[in-house]
Amino acid sequence: MTEVLFYHLERQPLDAVLPPMLEKCIERGWRVVVEAGTPERVDALDALLWTFREEAFLPHGTAREPNAALHPVVLASETVNPNGATVRFAVDGAPLGPADGFDRAILIFDGNDQDALARARDDWRRAKAEGHAATYWQQSANGRWEKKA
Repeated sequence: MTEVLFYHLERQPLDAVLPPMLEKCIERGWRVVVEAGTPERVDALDALLWTFREEAFLPHGTAREPNAALHPVVLASETVNPNGATVRFAVDGAPLGPADGFDRAILIFDGNDQDALARARDDWRRAKAEGHAATYWQQSANGRWEKKA
């Protein structure tokens, strides 16, 4: 059974939330694949992870690179797992996709986008129907994550 986490963005954009989450995964020794909705968004996330903080480096690569298997974090625009990741993020309109084969599947969605909300609700129902342990997290007024379900 996979732990499926739903993160509902309301107060901060993905670009502020994703890098610290990826840092925590790396600190725990987890390998990660991040699927974004488009190749252009993969490029933007790639640039962000190089520059989001001056004092820190977040080791990562893209699935297009020949050495993608070596990276602890791989960015992709399709459902792949070139680095043997145990954690999968779906962001920027990417589908949650299959959760089986991962310890954690994480969907981060924009709470201001009605289409993203509808897709997240569908993914929630599917994850529960498939027997996964699903949790729902929402940002509080101070930007902290609160477990709602």
